[in-house]
Amino acid sequence: MDRIFVGGGAADYGVAQDLLLNKANRHGLVAGATGTGKTVTLQILAEGFSAAGVPVFLSDVKGDLSGLAASGTPDFKLHDAFMKRSATIGLDLTYDKFPVTFWDLFGEQGHPIRATVAEMGPLLLSRLMELTDVQEGVLNVAFRVADEEGLPLLDLKDLQSLLVWVGQNAKELSLRYGNVASSSVGAIQRQLLVLENQGGTKLFGEPALNLDDIIRTEADGRGVVNILAADKLMGSPRLYATFLLWLLSELFEELPEVGNPDKPKLVFFFDEAHLLFDGAPKALVDKVEQVARLIRSKGVGVFFITQNPTDVPEDVLGQLGNRVQHALRAFTAKDNKALKQAAETYRPNPVFDTAEAIQEVGTGEAVTSLLDEDGIPGIVERTLIRPPSSQLGPITAAERKAIMDASPMAGKYDATMDRESAYEILGKRAADAAVAAEKAEEEEEKAELELKEFKKARRYDAPQAGRSTSRRRSTRDTSFGGAMASVVIKELKGTTGKRIVRGILGGLFKGR
Repeated sequence: MDRIFVGGGAADYGVAQDLLLNKANRHGLVAGATGTGKTVTLQILAEGFSAAGVPVFLSDVKGDLSGLAASGTPDFKLHDAFMKRSATIGLDLTYDKFPVTFWDLFGEQGHPIRATVAEMGPLLLSRLMELTDVQEGVLNVAFRVADEEGLPLLDLKDLQSLLVWVGQNAKELSLRYGNVASSSVGAIQRQLLVLENQGGTKLFGEPALNLDDIIRTEADGRGVVNILAADKLMGSPRLYATFLLWLLSELFEELPEVGNPDKPKLVFFFDEAHLLFDGAPKALVDKVEQVARLIRSKGVGVFFITQNPTDVPEDVLGQLGNRVQHALRAFTAKDNKALKQAAETYRPNPVFDTAEAIQEVGTGEAVTSLLDEDGIPGIVERTLIRPPSSQLGPITAAERKAIMDASPMAGKYDATMDRESAYEILGKRAADAAVAAEKAEEEEEKAELELKEFKKARRYDAPQAGRSTSRRRSTRDTSFGGAMASVVIKELKGTTGKRIVRGILGGLFKGR
């Protein structure tokens, strides 16, 4: 099997459309307005890749894609319509289910999936917390300090402890790395609190996801379809987009170069792709463009799913060779402009106007352009998308639980680990410093006490030297001789006295 049958049609719909597996790592786009059939297209593509032995990772925003784990049935209400369409496009439709692994950041509808703070890195964390450039700079300093001080950053409490340490040592750090303002540290800490309230604590920690666990095939050779439950996650869209971008970046960093394989090692579907780019800083968009351009040599194909092609920056859009465009509606001048831009990204077909076709195709239909054997985008065609073999719509909660219990991932990521990291190391350092400070204070107090006792003993013992131990009479010599002796002694102790003594001694030695 070297291709995936996407769809075709009668004479007025043009030729059959196949996605070539050796061109699937050239990435793709599935676009169209809500309700035009993007989810079904995503489902049949996942089926095709799995059947070809290619693992898939996708996010299930509406909960419908869980149906991939169950076989379609003839008693389904759309069965007759599926059979009619299959006959029209020349497909021998057979119902089947596919191997599925469910994942969930919150650990409710799938196995927990986590990353460490260090793996996420300052760029993605800054995007996640909507930090300013200055605050992002301080966060970069914090990560640099963690590396230099040997402080593993695994979960959010590690990052919080590190930021406290950075705030306490801001003056010293500013001399080494530039201004580290306490106000910026405080702003980052407040954004961390917001992230915690959005469920960010579930994302960060250990055991972190092992990429090998999503790049798996079954004993029968079919690729595993990894489904991330994202219906609840969409309540925190920035968290959703940042996590998927992190996973894509990890694949890029960790996988070896494979050149141009006969089929991808993994296909990654990025649903609701506009969430990735809305308000994204240029540095992040550049990162996505770089990953999209280079990750294909790692054997990974990336498909962006969004409502309008203009949701994807032009530099990234230019990397997406395989395209399935469902209907777009044009009600305003802005819509018309977007429609025209979408049509201009396809090779024109002399048989029909592309912009008109994009408006006219119905649910389950699309205009498509897929790469040919030479890697050249095909002429745009109107296409009837093939029906899915798996169940259309979600499975039940009981069915999902049964699949999770039987999964090889069951129990592997359920219990969190809390090994020694920045939080514990900094806590121990603070405790040791407190003990040392207390000990130093005690020693200082002891030294002061001993000094006082020593001085007191000197004052008591000095008058007793060379005298009997009998009690001295506490009387005072008030005679003229006594007073004169006191004056002489005082003068001899002073500067003038020292000169007199030196003069006398000098004269004596000189005489000798």
